[in-house]
Amino acid sequence: MIKGNIEGVREHILKDLESLYNIKVEKSQLLNQEIIDGICNVSYQINREINVAIDRKGNVIEVSIGDSSTVQLPILNTSDKKLAGIRIVHTHPSGFSNLSSVDISALIKLKLDAILAIGITENGINGLHVGFCTIEDGTLSHEQIGPLNIEQTENLNFLSRIELVETELRKRIILENDDEVAILVGIDTQESLVELGELARACNIRVADVLFQKKSRPDNIFFIGSGKARSLSLLQQVKGANLLIFDEELSGVQIKNLELVTGCKVIDRTTLILEIFARRAKTRESKIQVELAQLKYRSHRLIGLGSLMSRIGGGIGTKGPGEKKLEIDRRRIKEAIFDLKQELEKIRKNRSIQRERRVESGIPKISLAGYTNAGKSSLRNKLVDLYPAENNIKKEEVFAEDLLFATLETTTRTISLPDKRIASLADTVGFVRKLPHDLIEAFKSTLEEVIFSDLIIHVVDSSSDTVHEQIKAVEHVFFELGMADKTIILALNKIDLTSEETLISLRTDYSHYEIVEISAQNNLNLDLLLESMTKHLPKTMKTCEFLIPYSETSFAAFLHRNSNIISEEFQPEGNKIVATVNEEVLAKCKKFFLNEISN
Repeated sequence: MIKGNIEGVREHILKDLESLYNIKVEKSQLLNQEIIDGICNVSYQINREINVAIDRKGNVIEVSIGDSSTVQLPILNTSDKKLAGIRIVHTHPSGFSNLSSVDISALIKLKLDAILAIGITENGINGLHVGFCTIEDGTLSHEQIGPLNIEQTENLNFLSRIELVETELRKRIILENDDEVAILVGIDTQESLVELGELARACNIRVADVLFQKKSRPDNIFFIGSGKARSLSLLQQVKGANLLIFDEELSGVQIKNLELVTGCKVIDRTTLILEIFARRAKTRESKIQVELAQLKYRSHRLIGLGSLMSRIGGGIGTKGPGEKKLEIDRRRIKEAIFDLKQELEKIRKNRSIQRERRVESGIPKISLAGYTNAGKSSLRNKLVDLYPAENNIKKEEVFAEDLLFATLETTTRTISLPDKRIASLADTVGFVRKLPHDLIEAFKSTLEEVIFSDLIIHVVDSSSDTVHEQIKAVEHVFFELGMADKTIILALNKIDLTSEETLISLRTDYSHYEIVEISAQNNLNLDLLLESMTKHLPKTMKTCEFLIPYSETSFAAFLHRNSNIISEEFQPEGNKIVATVNEEVLAKCKKFFLNEISN
């Protein structure tokens, strides 16, 4: 019986494949010429992967057909103390015999005796690669051998390798190594690759090496050119990397071609950023926004997921539909996008109602915005701690860590200004260069807190080597959000780590902003920043004096709930209260109004 995708395959071809069950491989041989000829001829005719599973006795126990880049694996019982006792031989109609990332993943997760890939071209076999399990530092890993010819493969002593691994498995508990080790690839600038490395670190990925190619325009087929792609494949094998991260957005075709050449999982900067957002999202809103951005991005790149589908894999970007169902998947993605947009709109309306209530309260709104890891959350925590509103309930601090995108959700707290006014302070998601457009679109409801602010504090890491590029990246997002007319204060953070030359340069280049130099970590000049914020906020509140008779104590309670009480004095004729109020509160307490106090 032939398993897998047999749709459209002629009867005589299926019979040819069924004849493979009658072939016996010698116990000491990995495979033989008869097996190779049988699967390669059929694979070339139908342009699909053919998969054969062979047990240690040399019997063919399963034959299956995949599509051009995927194939079904047999269901195996795995044990901690021994290998599966099965080796898998399969074809790669693409012509590349390198083991793919999912070949290697299947080898380790199923504890196969071996996995063999045969590259097929119109000229015949283009080489064979063999993968074996190995034990390295108590961790189950792999070794890849190739390219080999048929004779070398037939004579490969694989039984001794199996025995060695199983001896180690019986001795101790062996862990599977699921760590992702990456090589970074870019054509823009070295600085951009440094930031890509920080993004990788934020996703717990170890960077093994960096490949930079100065190129004015990317190659349409391989992004970096076919020669460089082959060099990258060799570098990946030498460094033991299982992930290639490109600094620019890749098309579906480029991803697929790079995976075929390198046999390694390939993602781009956008996928990495989306993965970080997906891991950090905590609220229902941010999870929906991330999922929406991921669906939009993937809908145009389903073709590039071919080598990652329908087989065992793990890590970033490995979950996806089979290529055969692309049109069905695209329709489902469109439906999912529509549903998520509807749900996000409901959340946006709730946020809008909350914002309207804050507007009615007359509390001015301040937003901290800026490049990721510039120190926004640290600044927000310090300001709330040092200048709390008197009626502020103590809430948990915002997570602040030396990681890119440590904050994803907008959090709002109140602070007390020097003129006794209360202001709301919102900490927002950080920006990066090349921030995916779909992500900006998806997070617009969150970023509305910035859009509707009375004042924006653009927090800058002045100690960064790429500070000018970071400021430009944030200004670009401000422009996309239509915030060019907003009042913006440039807060140069981490001045204790910044040279005087850099500070002079920043003062000169950004003199069109009001600049305040601070260190959130060391509480430097935070009072000056607060004074600057107070100066630029619209004065919608009034400080008034009221005299409330003791027979009208409900109004005194009303003032306590809805205004900032500056002083209170109990006199014979009533309760004398000085409070900062908005127009609505003033109107309700007008009959008790004595006079307005100028600030």
